[in-house]
Amino acid sequence: MKASDVKSMTQDELTTELAKLKKEQFNLRFQRATGQLENTSRFKEVRRDIARIKTIARQKASAAQG
Repeated sequence: MKASDVKSMTQDELTTELAKLKKEQFNLRFQRATGQLENTSRFKEVRRDIARIKTIARQKASAAQG
C-alpha cells in the first residue's frame, strides 16, 4: 500500500482498513507462533501499513482541527 493511496481515503475508510490490517497482524502472529507462517515478509509489510495509516489519519485529524 502506497502513501498516496492512503491519502486519498476518507477517515471512515482509514478506520476500516486499520481494523482489517490489525486483524491480519493478529492472524500472522498466530501463524508465526505455530510455525505455519510461510511469507515472513508479510508481517513487516502489515506493520508498516498500520503505521502509515495511523500517521496519515493523525495528519488529517490535525488538519481538520487547525
